[in-house]
Amino acid sequence: MLKIILNKNNSFFIILLFFLNFLYFSMIEVKAQNNRQETYKQLNLFGDVFQRVQEQYVEEITDKELIESAISGMLQSLDPHSSYLSPESYKDMQVKTKGAFGGLGIEITMEDGFVKVVSPIDDTPAANAGMKSGDLIIGIDGESIKGLTINEAVSKLRGPIKSKVTITVVREDKDPFEIEIIRDIIKIRSVKHEIINNIGYVRLTTFSDTTTSGMEKSVKEIKKELGDKFQGLILDLRNNPGGLLNQSISVTDSFLNQGEIVSTQGRKSDDTSRIFAKKGDIIDGKPLIVLINSGSASASEIVAGALKDHARAIIVGTRSFGKGSVQSIIPLAGNGAMRLTTARYYTPSGVSIQAKGIEPDIKVEAGITELKKEKIENRREENLRGALDKKDNKTKAKENEKPKISPVEKLLQDNQISRGVDLIKGIHLFSNNSKNTSTVNYNQLDKFNKNNTARNQ
Repeated sequence: MLKIILNKNNSFFIILLFFLNFLYFSMIEVKAQNNRQETYKQLNLFGDVFQRVQEQYVEEITDKELIESAISGMLQSLDPHSSYLSPESYKDMQVKTKGAFGGLGIEITMEDGFVKVVSPIDDTPAANAGMKSGDLIIGIDGESIKGLTINEAVSKLRGPIKSKVTITVVREDKDPFEIEIIRDIIKIRSVKHEIINNIGYVRLTTFSDTTTSGMEKSVKEIKKELGDKFQGLILDLRNNPGGLLNQSISVTDSFLNQGEIVSTQGRKSDDTSRIFAKKGDIIDGKPLIVLINSGSASASEIVAGALKDHARAIIVGTRSFGKGSVQSIIPLAGNGAMRLTTARYYTPSGVSIQAKGIEPDIKVEAGITELKKEKIENRREENLRGALDKKDNKTKAKENEKPKISPVEKLLQDNQISRGVDLIKGIHLFSNNSKNTSTVNYNQLDKFNKNNTARNQ
């Protein structure tokens, strides 16, 4: 009897399960039909607007222009970094990642309908003219750009080589002012290096095809010149707007022996990618300082975030830009390409970079400390007439003559670089003192043990 009841119950549950599945899939089908109907409705609306513009707009406009504008508007409404690339823009972008392109030399984004400067690129017309990270461009050649798409603004900024463009800028709480810039071919030297008091200094201005190889070459030259005197490295990522993801990964990998570098999370929960470091540290565990500021974006933030999370570097400066989204370039057959945000970046600790940026370990505001002639009231023993061991100084500087400074001294005028140098010097000094103290203590202990052994005998 019990067996029959169980069989009846099983049949009941099977029928119930079948009914629920049927109901679920029916609801999905109804929802899909509703979505399709809404899509058709909106496409009909688009067709009506398109026809009205064709027939009644005050000036004649081509179908191609209308459709491209519609595509551009659709993509830009998603976020500040998704956009449509015309065939010309797509070609320019490909040239840019190779290390040379035409223009002003600024990385830009859109904010509240205006063009915002992420950062000017070193040694370009924009940087030389005084443009700064965070500047808002509100006008070009006397015309407001409010409401223009980013591609339209870019096309206005472009022009013949050696031609002049006047940009109206809003900076912080200051009144709008104009900056004149002469357009030129932008040749990016993505890696620069210098030696500061036995410390390597490497500046990455962007992440292009040659960034990692250039950085490794610079570090190799620094280590070769300094030999055993090499104390550590300062990696300067300030005003670096980013660039190629694979280059940011390989730069980070250059300083890590293991661990996650970055992860990306797409729309679906299973659309996750994790990238890990391979063994090999190009500075052999020496102290590493990374400089960042509000102009450090995207790829720069991946490097800083990974090195910070793994405690491989001390991050110095101010909070970074906060662009933690992944843009995929999707070619469109014969019609340029689309730049579409497809994922978010996460640091190894699982923290999203988007709209948060990377917080420095040690906050140091930007600033310049100029070298000044020592004041006469700062007298020392050496300044006294007839002082012992005083060296003759036959070449006295003129009272009003400014001291000549070397490239290294010029770098040290930068507060953030100077702090980085001090940190590495401190780490190096502490490390050496610890070794010496340990050796002395060991020798003293060994001597004490020998004396006790002799006494006991």
